[in-house]
Amino acid sequence: MSIPADIKYTKDHEWIKFEGEIATVGITDFAQGELGDIVYVEIDTLNSKLDAEEVFGSVEAVKTVSDLFMPVTGEIIEINELLEDTPEIVNEDPYGDGWMVKIRCSDLDQSKNLLDHKSYDTLLKNG
Repeated sequence: MSIPADIKYTKDHEWIKFEGEIATVGITDFAQGELGDIVYVEIDTLNSKLDAEEVFGSVEAVKTVSDLFMPVTGEIIEINELLEDTPEIVNEDPYGDGWMVKIRCSDLDQSKNLLDHKSYDTLLKNG
């Protein structure tokens, strides 16, 4: 299982990579593994401003549906359109082509509330 060091994580298994005030968000390798084969990604919050921990969409796997939570407050400015026709990309490349949304962050200080790769690894090990 992969836990890249250059991104931040949430306790709900989303990842976020900051590039200035724009950030890319997806689900972690652990999350996609737990969900199993992803068959549908629903995100209808484009151009919506959402608070940290608000639901921005959902991911559907063969056996379950799981909500997607905003890691920080911001506006969703882009949705990964590849997921519409090929949602399995999330299983194949969760930190690359399987990203979910790009957001314009409203409060970069909220990044202090996120987990680094070591803290996220500890979270997984402690269940």
